[in-house]
Amino acid sequence: MLNSLNKFFADFADEFKLNFIDGGRWKWLLDGIVATLEITAVALIIGIVIGIIIAGVRSSFDKTKDDVKAKDPFLYALFSIANFICKLYLTVIRGTPVVVQLLICYFVIFTKIYDGLPVAMIAFGLNSGAYVAEIFRSGIMSIDAGQFEAGRSLGFNYIQTMRYVIVPQMFKVVLPTLCNEFIVLIKETSIAGYVGIMDLAKAGDLIRGRTFSAFMPLLAVAVIYLVFVVILTWLVGKLERRLRGNER
Repeated sequence: MLNSLNKFFADFADEFKLNFIDGGRWKWLLDGIVATLEITAVALIIGIVIGIIIAGVRSSFDKTKDDVKAKDPFLYALFSIANFICKLYLTVIRGTPVVVQLLICYFVIFTKIYDGLPVAMIAFGLNSGAYVAEIFRSGIMSIDAGQFEAGRSLGFNYIQTMRYVIVPQMFKVVLPTLCNEFIVLIKETSIAGYVGIMDLAKAGDLIRGRTFSAFMPLLAVAVIYLVFVVILTWLVGKLERRLRGNER
């Protein structure tokens, strides 16, 4: 029994040395972690910006379309076109796989950009924006209509009411869901290697290709992603408890 354990630990140590120590291959994982976090952070920022714009257009159209149509038919027509474009964007992005969107961005749209990192940031940002937009829109629509009327009674116009009254409350409602979108996004970036980026998943694949050992590098990649998700889930849970405490 003792000899079997000693052999197991010896084999494990040899595998670990082969995959991560020899040739400094652990640095590939470190570079992959950095690239993964960079793509996720920038894509989330792009997604939030797109989400705010689209959610603002769609929720404003739903709330004010009757008044706008009665007062200014031309403005209503422009508003309808903008709303249609936003709905088309949401349908296309949410209806196609993110890997296909990434490949289209790299091989079709941004053919002059040879560095895959900014292309991946844009592609994942565009994809995240569709989901963030629906998160924000549902948050805006969940705010009681009386809040909007209260803002208008204070002398705010529509944009000021959205900025100072509705949006701050909306962020409080959707923040936990937005954090969950961040968790999903960080896992989706594992396909960035399709456009030649040394992300975390690609680093594990390169190690496997050099050592012809699949178990150790893939296990390391899975554990690192799991650690990211566990930490972010814990932070989201803590944030939700704090928000519930503030409501009381």
